[in-house]
Parts: sequence; structure tokens; C-alpha cells
Amino acid sequence: MRDLKVTLIQTELIWEDIDANLASFDKKIDAICEETDIIILPEMFTTGFSMNAANLAQSMNGSALKWLQEKSRQTNCDIVGSAIIKVNSKYFNRLLWVKPDGSLFIYDKKHLFRFAGEEKVYSAGDRNITVELHGWKIRPFICYDLRFPAWTRNIKNQYDVAIFIANWPEKRSLHWKSLLQARAVENQCYVIGVNRVGIDGNGLNYKGVSSVIDPLGKIIFQRQKEICTYTTGLSYKILEDYRKKFPAWMDTDDVIINF
Repeated sequence: MRDLKVTLIQTELIWEDIDANLASFDKKIDAICEETDIIILPEMFTTGFSMNAANLAQSMNGSALKWLQEKSRQTNCDIVGSAIIKVNSKYFNRLLWVKPDGSLFIYDKKHLFRFAGEEKVYSAGDRNITVELHGWKIRPFICYDLRFPAWTRNIKNQYDVAIFIANWPEKRSLHWKSLLQARAVENQCYVIGVNRVGIDGNGLNYKGVSSVIDPLGKIIFQRQKEICTYTTGLSYKILEDYRKKFPAWMDTDDVIINF
């Protein structure tokens, strides 16, 4: 299995301005000069983490998805990020994963951030997805999902990489860093966290700390506060050798145990 090239974009988001954010990411993606297999954008990359769904939501025929599909075709790589999507009368914080051939995978955020009232505005998803890319199995999550290990559990190596896209405020950045490493160690997989920087329309500050962590919990990449685009390779041999050498995955609990 060949190594997987991943690109993270950590940046400010322009508050509740879909067109401006698409234009900003357009420039950032066009500036990528390294070959890559997947480009990962933050949570709600078109608006910032807004509860103003009634005014900002798009349908699945909206500009956000069309833009993602066009950029995926142009770059010939997968692109993933989440946006505010309306389906019938419900709003979702929906992760959109697009492939160059037009294939689309969706994941609706399972754990809605009660502290911000997200559960009052959005509907929760109820299923995980696993996307294959060059033989790698990848499972994406959104922000608050990071706090719930039962939901992210990697039973018998169902996936090789976990992706967490987020708008995770600076005041809880220690939790972000700690939990990303914990998810990598307990699930014996690579973990990628992509967060935003800057200040949002609610005055919350974000310092990024976007990260790439290997299956042993070693930090391959971590960057605070800066706007940056970073590309790195994930080694399948390192993953495979570690799982063989230390096969804790074979003893994973298949279900939640109640005492």
C-alpha cells in the first residue's frame, strides 16, 4: 500500500459570508504546489460556526457543494469540509466529501455542541461513514465528536485514519490537543485534526493547533495561530508494523459495556 498524501488548510473564516470564504479557499487551494491525495478544510468552512442556519443554509444543489466538486475535479484529489445544509425542514452540520469523479459521501455531525445551543438548531446524524482512498480506510468526524470515544471507536481496524474537522475555541485547546492524541493511541490509527484560527462573529478566539498524529501518538505536525497550508505523507508500513507488533486492536470491546 502506498503512502497517503494529505493537505490541511488552517485559516481564518469570514463570518457568515459564503462567497467570501469560497473565494478565499479558492486561492489557497490553487496555491498548493505539492502533490496530494486529499485536501481537508475546517468545520463550517463557508460561514464559521454559526447558529444562523435559517439565513445561511444551502440545499445540496447550493454553491458550497458545487464549488467543492469543481475544485476536486481541478485538483484531481478528494476534498472534505462541512457546511450548513437544509434538507426538507431540517438543518444539518454536514460533512461533504467529494471525489474527482463526482462521487459524494456525507456525514451529519452526531454530537451537537449543547454549550452553544447547536442541538436546538441542527439535527443530529446517526451513522458513521468510512471512505476508501487508494486502499486506505478513512473515517471523518466533526469537532465535538472528538469527546466521545465510543462513537469514534475503531473496532477491529475498521479504519486507518480518523479526521476531525473543527471550530474549536482557544480556551479549550488543551482538550483538543489531548483528545486528538488519545484517539490516535486508543484506536491505533493516524489522526488528523483541522481547526480554524482568528476570531468569529461571537468574539470567540481560535488558535488552530491543527495536527497530524501517528498511531503511536507521536505528533507529526502541529501548528498554532498561523494561517497555513501543510502537506505530509502517512506511512502505511508504520501503521501496519505497529498493529502487528502491538496488537491491542484484537482485544477491542465490540460493544459498550454497562456495569
